Amino acid sequence: MIAGKTGIDQNDPFSVTKLDVGDLQKEPGRLVDEAQSIGLFGGEKLIWVRGAANEKYLVDAVAFLSGASLEAASIIIEAGDLKKGSALRKTVEAARSAAVAIPCYADDGRALNTLIDNELSAEGLGITPAARQALVALIGGDRIASRNEIRKLALYCRGMETIDDHHVTEIIGDASAISVDDAVDAILSGNSNGFLHAMQKITSSKTSVFLVLQACLRQFQILDTMRAEMDEKRLPPAQIMQTLGRHLHFRRKPVIEQALKSWSADAISRETKRLQAAVLQTRQRQILEDSIAMQTLLSTTLQSARRPQA
Repeated sequence: MIAGKTGIDQNDPFSVTKLDVGDLQKEPGRLVDEAQSIGLFGGEKLIWVRGAANEKYLVDAVAFLSGASLEAASIIIEAGDLKKGSALRKTVEAARSAAVAIPCYADDGRALNTLIDNELSAEGLGITPAARQALVALIGGDRIASRNEIRKLALYCRGMETIDDHHVTEIIGDASAISVDDAVDAILSGNSNGFLHAMQKITSSKTSVFLVLQACLRQFQILDTMRAEMDEKRLPPAQIMQTLGRHLHFRRKPVIEQALKSWSADAISRETKRLQAAVLQTRQRQILEDSIAMQTLLSTTLQSARRPQA
């Protein structure tokens, strides 16, 4: 929709340039060059970057372009889960030019129930509480996907008065939300089935597997700091969570607290180094990026599963 608002023909290869963030890693100055160059036949250009995170070369390019005059070029950067305060998001939000960062949040329970009511009432259908609960658990990853699943259910149950829970199980696919944090939590919990399910949904949503590897490394670096504080001051994990874990979402705190109990300082240090090495390998051998990241993350998941659980 945003690309359409530019008025640029999306099917014109001379006016639209689509780049993966990996292309910019090979040529850090390419985004600036593309934005400042003139199209072969003149007119406006659209540059569309996908799979972004907080890569320094991308952040530097955006910072430079934010102060430049780009009358003939529009830039769209499609990123993964950028937390508030992350480098790329801060750079865009602080830009002096006409720039905006648009977070896309997953629907919460209230929004999903409203969506269910709107779609089913249009078809004159009711739904039992058990069926509603089962349906809400299976949708929410993407508004369009959620709407399509509900409409499919309504079509399947057309002519009935009420949708029951077995109708939901028979017809609805899993379109629920999944985030990078969910994958990292499955890794720390040693839940290999949960990890594989999360990764399947992440890859199907076109989110880069590298973002999970990066987030996992960042989490182990935080664990390293927490564990060092815990050992030095002889504090229990719960007390460490109250000080160094205040920024974490409440649903993630039990997972991180359990990881602090399960992983020793030496084990955390070894795993952090292994994750750092994997990140380096993905940069050196980009063609194998997904395979290296998946193999490393699955190995970390299995390591977590072997740790003693309280």
